[in-house]
Amino acid sequence: MLPSGSPLSDWLTWLETLSPKEIELGLDRVRTVLDRLGLEAAGHVLLVAGTNGKGSSVAMIDALLRKSGYTVGTYTSPHIDRYNERIAVGGAPASDARIVAAFERVEAARKEVPLTYFEYGTLAAMVVFSEAKSDVWVLEIGMGGRLDACNVIEPTASLITNVALDHCDWLGADVQAIANEKAGVMRPGVPTVFGATDVPEAMLQQAETIGAELLLAGRDFEYGHDTAGNWRWSGRATKLESLQEPGLKGRFQVGNAAAVLALLEAAGLSRSLDTALVNEVLPSIRLTGRMQSLRAGGADWLLDVAHNPAAARVLAETLDADPVDGETWAIIGLLDDKDVENIAATLDEQVTHWIAVAAHSPRAVEASELARRIANRCGRPCRISESLGNAMEFTRRNRSENDRILITGSFYLVGPALDRLELYSRPRTSWKEP
Repeated sequence: MLPSGSPLSDWLTWLETLSPKEIELGLDRVRTVLDRLGLEAAGHVLLVAGTNGKGSSVAMIDALLRKSGYTVGTYTSPHIDRYNERIAVGGAPASDARIVAAFERVEAARKEVPLTYFEYGTLAAMVVFSEAKSDVWVLEIGMGGRLDACNVIEPTASLITNVALDHCDWLGADVQAIANEKAGVMRPGVPTVFGATDVPEAMLQQAETIGAELLLAGRDFEYGHDTAGNWRWSGRATKLESLQEPGLKGRFQVGNAAAVLALLEAAGLSRSLDTALVNEVLPSIRLTGRMQSLRAGGADWLLDVAHNPAAARVLAETLDADPVDGETWAIIGLLDDKDVENIAATLDEQVTHWIAVAAHSPRAVEASELARRIANRCGRPCRISESLGNAMEFTRRNRSENDRILITGSFYLVGPALDRLELYSRPRTSWKEP
């Protein structure tokens, strides 16, 4: 254990040394330490799983519940800029001191039990939420569901946003296998909302086998657009009309919002299901690094953490629906467990120039290898940049006035890119590449 009073940065560095494996799925270790902690759980625990849309869904859940008067703790991963983003209470990231105190409490209970970085953080988040006496815990599944550390706690209700190919080395090589892993958040007699309209057979079979209450779009809740350009939603006991679209970019966000409303109804949190409240909250939500547009350094930038083919397809549709007069430059970095070829192919029609960089992670694909694979798949050159900063400066200087610069592929690329974009608002000498 680190000395008392050690800063959060030292703790995070130390946590990276605890386990030889960055990812080690399984619940026994986490359950043992959780039992030792003896935490008092909230009256409502919501698990959010799925391949894409988890961050958007958690943001909507959090905002709606807080506006309804609940104290909400949210646990998400990975972070964009600071670790504190992962653990938030009342919409605000936890302080360094609060997280360190939680780490110390986890360490005192851990003893001989090995934990990964993610497992340690998950337990610390639960400590923070318990000590803050949060009414609702919202836990975003990091990977899969069945063996993810968040799944150690019993939910009041769960949401599975959708299922697509991602993390195939860990979860399985096809959608049915991945669906089976994500279905692991279901419990007998506990409601689970499935957000997408295309339901994998493995999801239906698992729900029937264990007796879970699986709520499906088109059967247990419905949504659609009206003639005035708004949308409507109806659940089992509630009906809302004249809803404004979420502020998050993409028409698919209405589907995410519909599933969130179904989850809140299923969990018995129906005081959030009010048209005026929904219209006050959802249009104002913004999420860093997800379809985020900004202007900096005299250029237009779009940042999105699309890291699998399904997310890339949504990004491609957004680019197609919001064209620019000029060209699109794409700076991309991906981790080594991602489907590079299909991500690139999905975006290729909307991209004029490709630039490959290494994301800021030990698991990043090297820029030269990434460029080779993109060039082979797309049949045209992909520039290699030795650093993200160089790629951004090269693109900013060589673009034309009406061009757009896209940064995508990973949280571990978008986060550092946002840090650098902040430099463009400072004096010119501060944003020279070292």
